[in-house]
Amino acid sequence: MNELTKKFVLIYGDVFVDYIADDQTNKQFTKYLGGATVNVAAGVARLGASSSFITVSGDDETSEFVRSELIAEGVDLTFAQIVPEKRVSGVYVHLTENNDRHFHTYVDETPDLQVNFSTLKQEVFQQASIFHFCSGTLFHPTARQTTRDIVNQMEKSHVLLSFDANIRPLRWESEELCRKIISSFFHQVDILKLTEEELFFLTETKTREEGIRKLRDFQIPIVLITVGAEGTYIVIDDETIHVEVKKVIPVDTTGAGDAFMAGILSKINMNGKPNTKEEWIDYVSFGNRLGAICATKPGALSAMPRAAEL
Repeated sequence: MNELTKKFVLIYGDVFVDYIADDQTNKQFTKYLGGATVNVAAGVARLGASSSFITVSGDDETSEFVRSELIAEGVDLTFAQIVPEKRVSGVYVHLTENNDRHFHTYVDETPDLQVNFSTLKQEVFQQASIFHFCSGTLFHPTARQTTRDIVNQMEKSHVLLSFDANIRPLRWESEELCRKIISSFFHQVDILKLTEEELFFLTETKTREEGIRKLRDFQIPIVLITVGAEGTYIVIDDETIHVEVKKVIPVDTTGAGDAFMAGILSKINMNGKPNTKEEWIDYVSFGNRLGAICATKPGALSAMPRAAEL
């Protein structure tokens, strides 16, 4: 992206290398550029919208690999930072019998080297149309404060705030802290995306209806609850709307939720925020379609759909 005056989807998070199991034996792995926020940033760009990514990487070969891959995907790195000592994190992803992903082991050599809010270029806050983040870095105090500072600044600038819980329990010291930190952002966001399992976990409920009732206390304008092959539930204006998805034969569900969010955010970036329930159903149907396409291919970023495929 050469024109910094152009509005873009701004995304903050870690760059990751995903080591994804080749089959259900989980003994051999293939390396992919990954991480939920990376997938969304690249997914948005693949759909023809503008995306810019705030992250930190180092001066080693792996860091250079992820930066070159992101640039090749069309993701703007104007606001990304390079700290020579930083090492990119990795995660080993196992496959279950149903080809669902299981995040088995995280590798993070430099967890304390994070983006500091005070070092961010100020123009980023005027040029974003949407700010999207996940909980993937919220377990770390510095990253958590950076996220909170960005959210506060974006809220002042009336930028649309999008939050995908994307919970990875292994990264948190306790379930209680995880719930407390993630839910502390709910009162500020415009769009919240959860899986049904995350809804149950965060609200400590056992039914979708009960979980949705608990979320209403936060007065979140739009809640999107993805339920895999059953599609998505939109919670808007105290109404819950079910949007179905065309059934596919899944090969690997890694990144399907990220493809879904990339579809929603790219639509908003290019066409504006929906003003009616009918428009939201259209946007979510598009996101569902992208998530389904992603699930038919191995990998996460490698499976993100491109505009030409649609």
